[in-house]
Amino acid sequence: MWTREQLKMNARYLMNRNYWECVTASIIMGLFSASFSMRGMGSNTGEFYSESYGYDERIFDVVYEIPPRLKMLLAMFLAVGMFIGVLFTLALLVLKIFAGNVLIVGGCHFFILNRTEKPKMRELLVYFKGGHYGNIVFIMFLRSLYITLWTLLCFVPGVIKSYEYRMVPYILAENPNMDRHTAFDLSRRMMDGEKWNAFVLDLSFIGWYLLSAVTCGIVGIFYVQPYVEATNTELYAYNKVKAYNQGYIR
Repeated sequence: MWTREQLKMNARYLMNRNYWECVTASIIMGLFSASFSMRGMGSNTGEFYSESYGYDERIFDVVYEIPPRLKMLLAMFLAVGMFIGVLFTLALLVLKIFAGNVLIVGGCHFFILNRTEKPKMRELLVYFKGGHYGNIVFIMFLRSLYITLWTLLCFVPGVIKSYEYRMVPYILAENPNMDRHTAFDLSRRMMDGEKWNAFVLDLSFIGWYLLSAVTCGIVGIFYVQPYVEATNTELYAYNKVKAYNQGYIR
């Protein structure tokens, strides 16, 4: 059984041995690791509410006083702004699907190699060639889709699924031609009995994230993020040994 102290100690040693490359790799991975989400638009109605008459009618008076041509111009600006916002969001989503997810798998490949050697940054780009690009894009897209759908259904199952599929990028990093059924099944089996421990492992970095916030992200960029990526790689290495010992991978 692994311990948090053991994983972190190994991660610190391996990170410091190849420090600047690990920092650069973690920055690139961090740019694409966050999932895209739609945020609800809240409104503060306190400024428009009257204690005696409900909504303040003065607001509507101001609207009525705007000339019709100016109203049309404002509406056009609003429509164009919303259209640009939608296009920008879609462009980011496409970038994440077709480039970001491949870079994440490449980053996992980099940190796996970093356990035994000192890889170069070109390792992050290795899966943009070699014939495995389409398979990685497809499986990583399904991973994001499954987690998102489970999260929309209910938050807690979404979190559970995110831990269940946590090993998928690492599995693809070492087996880029693996089919989706095998990749997801192997990740589920690797994380069987490990999800709660992995959750506690993530919580153990809260102090570092707070320090990163206090320093405007400087500590996060130059220490916390590569530290976390190296630690997650150590978790994968342990799970892979467990899988060998239990006989469901060869």
